[in-house]
Amino acid sequence: MYEWNAEDYARHSGGQEVWARELLGSLDLRPNDCVLDIGSGDGRITAAIAERVPQGRVVGVDSSADMIRHARAAFAGDRRPNLTFMQADASALPFDSQFCVVYSSATLHWVADQRPVIAGIARALRPAGRLVAQMGGYGCAATVIAAMDAVTRRPQWAGAFQDFAFPYAFHRPQDYERWLGEAGFEVDEARLIPKDMVHSDRAAFTGWIRSAWHPYTNRVASPKRVRFIEEAVDQYLASHPPDASGSVHVPMVRLQVRARKPA
Repeated sequence: MYEWNAEDYARHSGGQEVWARELLGSLDLRPNDCVLDIGSGDGRITAAIAERVPQGRVVGVDSSADMIRHARAAFAGDRRPNLTFMQADASALPFDSQFCVVYSSATLHWVADQRPVIAGIARALRPAGRLVAQMGGYGCAATVIAAMDAVTRRPQWAGAFQDFAFPYAFHRPQDYERWLGEAGFEVDEARLIPKDMVHSDRAAFTGWIRSAWHPYTNRVASPKRVRFIEEAVDQYLASHPPDASGSVHVPMVRLQVRARKPA
């Protein structure tokens, strides 16, 4: 379990937010839908979902206590009585036939074994309910991972990474199609989508590395962590320098899936 700083993440997750809103725009929600958002994070997108279902209900779940605290303070309460946030593990969802739609963006690639997640989603959905999700897909962030790995091999950092294992579940469409089918879903879509994540400058890129790449950064003791992050940023920019406007580009790959629980 990684310790997330919700405020820092909220400041440096613009790329994730853009793609989450794109996915949200394709949901075709009805005003009375009940929606589960898996990986609600700082709560911005979950609040946007709640605004689209004023007669419905939205529950945002996240494994991070700090994310849930931040989301409740910023978006829940009297302002949105149809919105609830709760801490929960995506692999052990505590719901049974409560939702019309399950939505998730930039979350499920954090879970090593997808089968319990998909089984929990199937339980949480009502008959004919829908799953719409995007996550990191096969080949995602390969250039950043290469830069990180190069830095971890340097003598001053190698000791902290001796037993390091690749932490992300970046899958192919056929993997997800198989798992969804095993859980009884009818699959409408499973495809990889290339994306360009754009950070406005070096500082924004550094903030993204600091706030979202915990499997690497948390291996380094806090007093040295800033230096490790700066070396990783330098390594990446040496091969992928900013464009003419100073923006930093990161090639990403999203796995997008849409599936339905049989009626």
